Amino acid sequence: MSDVMLLGVKTKLNLTDAQKVLMSKHAGIKRFTYNWGLATWQELYNAGCKFNHRTLRTFFNKHLKAEYPWIKEKGICQKITEFAFEDLNAAFFRFFDGIAEYPKFKKKGNNDSFTVNCGGKPMPFGGNSIKLPTIGWVKLHEGLPHGTTSKVTISRIADDWYIAFTYYHKKPVKIVDRIPAVGVDLGIKTLATLSTGVIFHNAKYLAKNLKQIAHLHQELQRKIKGSNNRNKAKTKLQRMHRRIAFLRNDLLHKITNYICKNHAIIVIEDLNISGMLKNGKLSKAISDCGFHEFKRQLEYKSKKFGCELIIADRWYPSSQLCSTCGHKHESLTLKDRVYKCSNCALSIDRDLNAALNLLKLAFNCVPRN
Repeated sequence: MSDVMLLGVKTKLNLTDAQKVLMSKHAGIKRFTYNWGLATWQELYNAGCKFNHRTLRTFFNKHLKAEYPWIKEKGICQKITEFAFEDLNAAFFRFFDGIAEYPKFKKKGNNDSFTVNCGGKPMPFGGNSIKLPTIGWVKLHEGLPHGTTSKVTISRIADDWYIAFTYYHKKPVKIVDRIPAVGVDLGIKTLATLSTGVIFHNAKYLAKNLKQIAHLHQELQRKIKGSNNRNKAKTKLQRMHRRIAFLRNDLLHKITNYICKNHAIIVIEDLNISGMLKNGKLSKAISDCGFHEFKRQLEYKSKKFGCELIIADRWYPSSQLCSTCGHKHESLTLKDRVYKCSNCALSIDRDLNAALNLLKLAFNCVPRN
């Protein structure tokens, strides 16, 4: 078994004004290339031509780059156009697989990003700076361990730039002294309830800042489109959303770290998040919880810390079953916060009861009626 694992890191860049302009140029070229590829893809498809993203990339490099000299401007890494076509191809694959919607044209200021590499050579990093191909040395907001990566993706969130990449790192020593298993029930009021009795409350960062977000939206609507004041108001709104997202992720990282470090087997439920979001009354509260991110973090951290993750079947009635006798209470509603069993007279918190039922799946001890 290999003693290394693939880890990902994303951190803020401390850029000069000139470097920020250069990053914006890279993102603009990536956006132009992607949109040209998407428009050409649609035209060729409607004409019945056979092609793929590689033929589009070859044509673009041979003919289009000569028409737009600003693409080959000094300091611009030419790898961004290559990855733009790869991103377009991946977007169509996700569409054909039914994972995402049909690819859309990119707009300036929305999810600006680009990817670069060193032409197949390893890219070293470590400390408080990293050398990017063509761009040169850039400072990192925090120090990183030394290593190498194959490519990096740089993106803008509000008015700051961030760098993300993956690298191989030695696996940590497996923790021996841990609780054998735990069931984790996710909810809106209490974000996570463990079968051990530990409760993690939902901070509700979005709900707490809704008034301020509404105020910033009003300020943005009052500004004239295309004006500097509108751009400033838009940046303020983006900063608020960024702050909420970062606070939520920080909370989720703390919870998932605790769960993975202290338990050998973890059992969670497979929630139909997309279906839950269709509930107009609860969609905002559900999106404020970050259930998908919670599951994603558990999936990779379970491998990192050497524990086993079990995902219960979506239709397993963890909330309806009695954790003591297995009796099924089918008339249970969302308003019922205490589970009362009519068979054995058990009275227990609804979420704790669900977590205890999930715990039984770790030992293949599922109660049956």
